[in-house]
Parts: sequence; C-alpha cells; structure tokens
Amino acid sequence: MRYLINEPHDLKIKEMAVCDRPRERMVAKGVESLTDQELFAILIGSGTKGRGVTAIARDLMELLDSKAQVSHAELLQISGLGTAKATLIGAALELGRRRLPPKKRQIVTPSDIYPLIRHYATRMQEHFLSVCLNGAHEVLSINVCSVGLVNRTIVHPREVFGEAIRQRATAIIVAHNHPSGNLEPSMEDKDVTRRLRQAGDILGIKILDHLIFGEEGFLSMLEGNLL
Repeated sequence: MRYLINEPHDLKIKEMAVCDRPRERMVAKGVESLTDQELFAILIGSGTKGRGVTAIARDLMELLDSKAQVSHAELLQISGLGTAKATLIGAALELGRRRLPPKKRQIVTPSDIYPLIRHYATRMQEHFLSVCLNGAHEVLSINVCSVGLVNRTIVHPREVFGEAIRQRATAIIVAHNHPSGNLEPSMEDKDVTRRLRQAGDILGIKILDHLIFGEEGFLSMLEGNLL
C-alpha cells in the first residue's frame, strides 16, 4: 500500500493573470520562454471537470521525464487525457523526433551542453541527467537517471551508465539542476562525481564533466577544477 500524497495546487488557466497564461506568454515572449509544463498545457488545450490542464500537463511531463518514449496506452493512464488528446500528444512527440536534424550535435565546451538541458532547470525537484557521447563527442542521447527531493538526488552508477553501455558511448557528461538557483556544488555533489568517475574508469567510459545548472546559468566542475 502506498501513502496518498495530496496533489499540489495547480491554478486553472482562467485563474491566471492574462499575461501569465501560456498562450499569451508564447505570443508575447516567444516559445523559448515557456517551461515544458506550459508547452504541454498548450498542446492539451483544456482540462476536465475534475482536473485542470496544468495538473494534467505536469503528470505528462513527469511521465516523459521517466522514459524517452511512451505508448498511447501509457498516455491514457494520465487522469484527464482522453483518446483525442493522447493521440495529439503522441503525434506531436513523433513529429518532434522526425524533425530533429540528422547530424548529431558535437560538444566542445560546457556551454554547448547547457542549451540542451536548460529546460530541466524549471523543475521543482533535482533531475540528474547523463549526456552520452560517441568518439567524436557527438550527443547520442540525454537521459534522466534519477529524480530526487528538492535538496537531494539519489544517484547510482547503474542508472547513470546504463544507456551509455547500451549505446556504446565512449564518454558521458553528467548534470543536475539546483532548484534553489545556487550553483555551488555541495559535498554530496562532489562525492557523487568522485564515485561516478571511479565507476567510469572501470567501465572505460570517461566522465568529462559535471554541470550544475539553473535557469540563469551553469557551473562546470571541470572548468572550476572540481572534477
């Protein structure tokens, strides 16, 4: 049996100030200004009698954080998503995959990684990510390895290196967001980095860097001589 947790309060779109509504902000400030949850809310369009669109969008975002691809049946398990909206979301995700440029993004400096992961900075919990790279330091995939509490992420090497092994990556960059906005690495951050580097040495998959990031920027442990 699981303890029931009260669902966090999500404002309905009509309860928001007009300037804060996702569609209005997208028109006024551009699509880049919206969080993942707000983008999903636009796609979903409206909520149901029992659930607002922001709550449905949050559940969808969390599902997609947990796995790269989801089935139609998994989308239908989200309370408030019916067949019409689930097929719309599925079509949008597939179009996004098909429209990605065929050439892989090459990573040369830490600043090349930040635009690829910045959207995770808006999460209220820490998300620990692995960016798998091939021999030319081109991005193979970006993976959510774990989701922790607001001030702690529990990380295990098997989650961090699992995709890297499957994709035969030669190196990875790890990263996690600090919801507080403070980019200074904690003692736990340094300890996790040390353990992952040791595991990477055994596996032959080098840890190139550990980025700690927020909405306003990032800290590279490599550049800060903390790696």
